[in-house]
Amino acid sequence: MRTSDFYYELPQELIAQDPLEDRSSSRLMHLSMADGSIEHRHFRDILDYLNKGDTLVINDTKVIPARLYGHKEETGAVIEILLLKRRENDIWECLVKPGKKARPGAKITFGDGILKGEIIDVVDEGNRLIQFHYEGIFEEILDQLGEMPLPPYITHKLKDKNRYQTVYAKHEGSAAAPTAGLHFTKELLEQVKAKGVNIAHVTLHVGLGTFRPVKVDDVEQHHMHSEFYIVEEDQAKLINDTKKNGGRVIAVGTTSCRTLESATGEDGILKAGSGWTEIFIYPGYKFKMIDGLITNFHLPESTLVMLVSALAGKENIMHAYEVAVQERYRFFSFGDAMLIL
Repeated sequence: MRTSDFYYELPQELIAQDPLEDRSSSRLMHLSMADGSIEHRHFRDILDYLNKGDTLVINDTKVIPARLYGHKEETGAVIEILLLKRRENDIWECLVKPGKKARPGAKITFGDGILKGEIIDVVDEGNRLIQFHYEGIFEEILDQLGEMPLPPYITHKLKDKNRYQTVYAKHEGSAAAPTAGLHFTKELLEQVKAKGVNIAHVTLHVGLGTFRPVKVDDVEQHHMHSEFYIVEEDQAKLINDTKKNGGRVIAVGTTSCRTLESATGEDGILKAGSGWTEIFIYPGYKFKMIDGLITNFHLPESTLVMLVSALAGKENIMHAYEVAVQERYRFFSFGDAMLIL
């Protein structure tokens, strides 16, 4: 299986640069898993596809304003850092630009000195471990100084930080939003519940691996970054009971999907707990838990196009993406949605 098998032509102007005024007014493409047929709807029509007794599984992670701009103490050079993973004792694994100027021992000052960092080590893929020093609460300082870590293909400035969060974001820790969830409003979630559909939550803190391009020709040689997930006891029960009672489990986003598939045993039972997952889902994978997926339109040759191809069939996905381009759907994080069911 070649990475190039998952390539498609995307005109630049179809990459959504700004979120829509009304989250639920995005377009929705329904791709049928039964016969590969396509319907064009709006996101709020998702209700028409959900049945009483189904369970939607959302990822309640919260994006932290993880992009910081500082100055190197010795030279005053501007340094940009992106917080990736929290380690112990105020040490974070970070992506640092420009890397050449960020050698161990270098000290960086942010926001007139209310936050200081020292590079203590270089780890995998050139990432840096930075030890931070500050007075007060780290999250509050981050709120004050940090910017939302929008993906590189979004060049417009985000006017409202909350638009890169889901309305149900709760547990801080992501470097990117679980974007399928951005389409839900509180009202729409209430309508989902009123229909007798359960809403279960899991947590997966999204890392940058999500955007990492596949650099190998042979898909199976690609290695995923690890991401931390949590499945609570009562949520595992709700999801397992759904299956037992003949309902469908529909993941909201690839992050919820990857969490469920990581935490489900070969026996099809979801286990509560937490851990790190490096699951890489591509065609040939046998799904253990999910029956359907709500997702956005993903980058050509990305691991996420491979994941949706594993679920709906590669030919169906590549055809659906071709149709989406013809119909001028909006792509990527602030773009339109697809329901695979």
